[in-house]
Amino acid sequence: MHWPYPAGFAHRLGGALAPENTLAGLLLTHRLGVNGVECDVQLSADGQAVIVHDHELERTSTGCGPVSAQTLAALQQLDAGRHHHPAFAGEALPSLAQLATRCRKLGMAVNLELKPAGDDAAMARQCVAEIVALWQGAALPPLLSSFSRPALAAAQQAAPQLPRALLLTQLSEEAVAQALALGCGAVHVYHRALTAEWVASLHQQELAVMAWTVNRSDDMQRLRQWGVDMLCSDRPDRLEPGWT
Repeated sequence: MHWPYPAGFAHRLGGALAPENTLAGLLLTHRLGVNGVECDVQLSADGQAVIVHDHELERTSTGCGPVSAQTLAALQQLDAGRHHHPAFAGEALPSLAQLATRCRKLGMAVNLELKPAGDDAAMARQCVAEIVALWQGAALPPLLSSFSRPALAAAQQAAPQLPRALLLTQLSEEAVAQALALGCGAVHVYHRALTAEWVASLHQQELAVMAWTVNRSDDMQRLRQWGVDMLCSDRPDRLEPGWT
């Protein structure tokens, strides 16, 4: 089957090479020649989509408490770079709108992981409405992914034209059936749960496969030999030519 997304994706925009989920990471990934990025989206207190992984702010920023308790304006006053290295001090949490502008300008493919907190379906509907507007007319829309079945079901109903992927830590026939029932075009699987036989089976069912989070070069080589379509990595600098 034809799968339009690149083989290489930088985990959380820049992997281990930059502060996670920041535009600094996105630009570093682009300079490496990697054309795909993965990142996480959730909602602020005022219902704006913001790029951040954790539901709590302490680990990756100078903020504290839940992301959902602060407005987008307040979130963007936080320092999301200093924890990684002093050279990145002052780096902000990007809004989804800022990410879309930069990705479209640079020609970067993006995998947006929906990170629901509370009402999964309502969060997904609100994010998807913003995604549709921001990527209107784009040659390659974002690939949506989530561990949440309700979030993917809501995304399917709200914007069936956006491709979707079910995130999995383990593979089973039941999980694959759920992905197919949700109209997913891909499954994103923890790389140690994959085998060559599983990759072949998923392809037979018209599902593309992303392996996450793959950081060793030997693992990358093996997974590509098995026919994995996409690799998500904290080390985008190790993705070989032709994988980007």
